[in-house]
Amino acid sequence: MIRTFTTHNVRKQQELTGSLWEFTPCQGEYEGRTFQVATPCCWENLPDFSDYRGEGIFRTKFYAGGTIRLEFKGVSHTACVTLDGKEIDSHYNAYTAFSVIVKDLGEGEHTLAIRADNRFGIGSALHIPNDYMSYGGVSRPVVLEQLGGLYIRQLHITPHLANGKWMAKAEITAVNLSEKDQAVDVGISVADRAHRWEAVTIRADEEVTLCQDFSFDQVETWEIGKPHLYAARAELEQGGRKVDDLIDRFGFREIRTDKNRILLNGRAVRIKGFCRHEDHPQFGCALPYAAVAADIELIRHLGANSIRAVHYPDDEIFLDLCDEQGILVWEENHARGLSLENMQNPNFEPQAEAVIREMIPLHYNHPCIYIWGILNECASHSEYGKECYGKQYDIIRSLDASRPRSSASCQFKTDICLGLPEVVSYNIYPLWYHDTPPAEYLDDLYRWVQDETEGSGKPFLITEIGAGAIYGCRNNHHAKWTEEYQAQALEKQLAAVLEHEGCSGVYVWQFCDVRISDEWFGGRPRTMNNKGIVDEYRRRKLSYDVVKRIFESYPDYF
Repeated sequence: MIRTFTTHNVRKQQELTGSLWEFTPCQGEYEGRTFQVATPCCWENLPDFSDYRGEGIFRTKFYAGGTIRLEFKGVSHTACVTLDGKEIDSHYNAYTAFSVIVKDLGEGEHTLAIRADNRFGIGSALHIPNDYMSYGGVSRPVVLEQLGGLYIRQLHITPHLANGKWMAKAEITAVNLSEKDQAVDVGISVADRAHRWEAVTIRADEEVTLCQDFSFDQVETWEIGKPHLYAARAELEQGGRKVDDLIDRFGFREIRTDKNRILLNGRAVRIKGFCRHEDHPQFGCALPYAAVAADIELIRHLGANSIRAVHYPDDEIFLDLCDEQGILVWEENHARGLSLENMQNPNFEPQAEAVIREMIPLHYNHPCIYIWGILNECASHSEYGKECYGKQYDIIRSLDASRPRSSASCQFKTDICLGLPEVVSYNIYPLWYHDTPPAEYLDDLYRWVQDETEGSGKPFLITEIGAGAIYGCRNNHHAKWTEEYQAQALEKQLAAVLEHEGCSGVYVWQFCDVRISDEWFGGRPRTMNNKGIVDEYRRRKLSYDVVKRIFESYPDYF
C-alpha cells in the first residue's frame, strides 16, 4: 500500500512491491541461492536470515516503456539499483525515499534489481550498532510512475492565520524533462479555491516554481482528535489535454511557540505521547498497513495525543493515519546516541544533513507533524557538536519556516545548544538509571535551563521517560525488570512531569518493546529494549492501565 488516498488521477502509477520478488543473499551459507519473498521485506524475518548482516539482491520484472520514474520509499541501509543490468542510482539511509527518472526506456519487460546492504562500517555514520535494530532489505514500497515530457515534482501548502482568517501559500514545482522548451498551463485547487497560470514556459531540462496565496472564509481547522483534511490538486495541461497531476492533503492548522508554550491554532497544547519505533517481531521495520493502524489504535486507547517517531523519519502510511486521526507527530532525522567521535566521522554531516533534505520536502504537507527534531542524545555538550546542530537547524529553517525545531538531549546540565531551537527537550530516567525522586530531578534540570542557559523561557518537553519491564515478570518485592516496578515508576514519573508548570508535556519511552542490535545485548535482556508499555507482540503490561489513567486525567490543552 503506497498511501491511504489517491495521489494521481492523470499520472499512471503502479506499486511494484506488494508481490513476490526474488531474494539472493551475497554472503554466508546461502550465498547465491534464490528465494521468493513477499515485499516489502526485512530479510531478518525470513526463516534462515534472522541475524544476517551482508548484502542481498532483490529482483522483480515489470512492463513499461518511454519515460518512467522509480521511487524507492525505503531500502536498508544502502541501495544500489540496476535496471536491465545497468546501474541507475544508489542511496544511503533506510528511512528516506529516493527516486530516479529513466528516459527513452524501450517498451517491453524489464528487470529491476536492488542490492541492499545492512552492514556496519566507517562509511555509515548513522546506521551503527544501536539500541534499535538496523534491518536489511526493501522495507518500504517501490513505485513505478509513467511520465511524459512534463511532470509536477513537488506541491507544498503552508497554512497560517492572519487576523483570525485562514490563509494558505501554495508552491508548485514543475519539471521539463524534454530537450526543448515547453509552454504549459498550470492549474491548482486548494480546498476548492482555484488558480491558473497560462502558457508558463519551462526551459529544456529545467524546472520552475510557481507560488500563489489564497484566503478562506469558511474552513474547518485540523485539531487534536478532530482532523479536518483538505485536498490540494495541481495539474499540467497542454492543448486542452491534461498531461500530469499531483494530489496531496493538508490541514488548516498553525504551530508556533509563545513564551514557554507550544501553540496549536493559538491554544497551548499539552503533549501526552509515546515514542514509537517501526518494529514488529513478524515484520521487522516493514510493518503493513494493518499493523501500523493497530499500533495507533492502541496509542489512542491509552489517551495519548502525540507520537514521537524515533529515531528516523517514518513511513508515509503512519503519517497519513496520524493526519486522519488527529495525532500530533514529532519527526526527526536519523541519528541516535552519537558520541563526539561518531560525529567526527567524515560521513556524518553529509549523511545526517541528507536525511533532513529528503525528509522535509516529502513530508511537508502532513498536518500531524508539529515539530522537526534532530540528533537524539548526541554530543550537544561539545563545541564541534554545536556547530553540527547549528548547521542542521539552519537547513530545517531553509526548508520549512512554519514548524518549531528541537532535539532530545541527555546532556544533564552540560548541553550548550539550547539557544538554537525553539523548544528545549530532555530525555530523563529517574527511578531507572538512578534513584533520584522524579520531581526533584526534573525541577533541578528545569531550573538550570531557566537560570543558566539560552534555553530560558522556551517551551520545555520531556521527550523520554520510563522504566524497563519484561512481560510476565512479576514478584512480591517489585524488583527492577518486573511489571510492578515499571508501573510504579511510571506513575511517579508522569505525575512529576505533568504537574510541573513549566513542562509542555511528555513522551513515554516507549510504546512497545523492540529488537536491538546484537552488539547492544549488554544491559538489554532478551536482546530487546524492554521499556515498552506493551511487549513486542503488543501484549499489555501492568503499566498500560496506569499510563492510560494518568493520560486521560489531563486535558489536551492547558
